[in-house]
Amino acid sequence: MSSMPTQSEGTAIELGSTPQTEHDIRPGVTMEEGIPHSRDTLFKLASAGLSFFCAGLNDGSLGALIPYILRSYSISTDLVSVVYGTTFAGWLLTALINTHLCQYLDLGILLALGAALQLLAQVLRCWLPPFPLFTITFFVQSLGMALQDTHSNTWVTSAKVAHRWLGFIHAMYALGLWVGPFVATAVASADDGAKWYLYYTCLVGFGTINLALVPVAFKDRMKLKPTSGQTALSPEDESAGTRKASALTEIQQTLRLPAVWLLSLYFFFFLGALITASCWVVEYLITVRDGEISKMGYVQTGFAGGMFLGRVLLAEPTKRLGERRMVFMYAILCLGLELVFWLVSNIIAGAVAISIFGFFSGPFFATGVSVGSQIFPASIRSSALALVFMLGQVGGAVFPAFTGLIASRVGVEALQPMLVGLCSATGVVWLLVPKPSLHRE
Repeated sequence: MSSMPTQSEGTAIELGSTPQTEHDIRPGVTMEEGIPHSRDTLFKLASAGLSFFCAGLNDGSLGALIPYILRSYSISTDLVSVVYGTTFAGWLLTALINTHLCQYLDLGILLALGAALQLLAQVLRCWLPPFPLFTITFFVQSLGMALQDTHSNTWVTSAKVAHRWLGFIHAMYALGLWVGPFVATAVASADDGAKWYLYYTCLVGFGTINLALVPVAFKDRMKLKPTSGQTALSPEDESAGTRKASALTEIQQTLRLPAVWLLSLYFFFFLGALITASCWVVEYLITVRDGEISKMGYVQTGFAGGMFLGRVLLAEPTKRLGERRMVFMYAILCLGLELVFWLVSNIIAGAVAISIFGFFSGPFFATGVSVGSQIFPASIRSSALALVFMLGQVGGAVFPAFTGLIASRVGVEALQPMLVGLCSATGVVWLLVPKPSLHRE
């Protein structure tokens, strides 16, 4: 909410999976060393980056399109909340079936399945479908995004200098967030907003490239896993029954770890703030600040552009100066900028404040992934990160929906106190997350 914003933002996390091959930490290889940067690995990283860019194009456009969606379907803001409800349902279903899928499908197939579901959603949207079908496409989209983003993200944590590559793929997501509103606003503002849905033809094109690239980049991981009664692929392969028992044990260990729940809560509030701001800022400026509908969509590009620069420029300073210290400082700055956006009744001042807000919130996601990869034992790292991102996406779906419901009753002004509360909660919970102590077992 991938990010959304996302809706996103997610990971090769195989909830309940046992270590497989190259995307897991191999014996004798530390997290700092990780996978060597061969041409094959770089190609995989490029594929992961493209998947996050596509997720950003999807998530970044919704806020700019909401004013047109409201008017085209003649609905109120509370019905827009249904979109976020179906998005949450997609992430929830993925969390429930992911363990089972990982018993039988290798990484490449999971990524391809996620890309295919996202492409299907975009195809269904690009012809102005009835509103019920339009909302269902967000369920399909989030189902695919949860698979591809989740499994891509965790695979990247095993790369050499993972914090930089995490910064790269999440910068690609932010780049999609930046490009999306530009294109969506340009398309939607033509013909008085009558054909806003044609924006999704652009996503069909990128989704096709995304789907085509996955089998090429992950060709060595495009296979089914052996089940009971089949010939094992190697002496090390476990039977299906053993894998299921191991998966259940791993899930139980994951659920008992307090750090998992604390980091999940951090992502819950952070993604809630990020996606709520991304989706409702434009409607807020139009309704409360009397902004021009054909221009306010571009304000969101400033927010996404700031996030992109933050993820590119702040990744290394954040790592070197201390992730714990720097993210808390960023949270304080974001809270101050949100107060400026709320209390200064000027569109230009608000646009500048929300853009800088995006800049300082940029490192939050990748840094959380980096810290999680250090505080979780290697034996449960994959399942722990999977649970963290799933619960984070709950916040990315619940808070925008809750904002829409409140806005239908008291007005979209409810956005501001919601963002203040979420920014504050993000900073406080971050301090409760345990300090990193790299697990090498």
